[in-house]
Amino acid sequence: MTLFIRYTIKWIVTVFAVTLFFGCESNFKEIQKINFSEFVPSSDADKVNLKYTDSGRITAVLVSSKMLDYASVNFPFTEFPKGIDVTLYDKKEKKTFIRSNYAISFKGTSIIDLQGKVKIFTEQGQMLETEQLYFDQKNEWFFTERKFKFTDPKGVSNGQGIDFSKDFKVINSQKITGEVETNE
Repeated sequence: MTLFIRYTIKWIVTVFAVTLFFGCESNFKEIQKINFSEFVPSSDADKVNLKYTDSGRITAVLVSSKMLDYASVNFPFTEFPKGIDVTLYDKKEKKTFIRSNYAISFKGTSIIDLQGKVKIFTEQGQMLETEQLYFDQKNEWFFTERKFKFTDPKGVSNGQGIDFSKDFKVINSQKITGEVETNE
């Protein structure tokens, strides 16, 4: 009788172990997700029209069809995945227009990274085209190391690497080719 009880206990333990082994499905991907924190925006907006002011005077108008704000991450930024249209106003109400297919604004540095068919043009007919351009908001200064095309009523030039003020009054360019009329 004790032999029968031993076999019965062994059989029950074996059935229980096999049931546990096959019943507790190990899903490694689910376990990995436990320690994974999602990178999601703290806010999401469609059809954005932002007006920036200084002492009651409009300094810029930003229009975008999509804005994602990542304010709660270690290095906060705002992303415009569908591009932006910006109008900058100087103190004399002269406008500078900016368009790009994508933009990202880093809050800690006040730098905006414009990407994809970036165009900047003024009411005076000056236009710069490039694939990537940075804008330092604090110093109102643009810069890139990428290839560019600069069109001015005086001519057209191409080059690689340029930095300039938002009103195109100060321009420093590198490796340029083209014909431009000068006052000399």
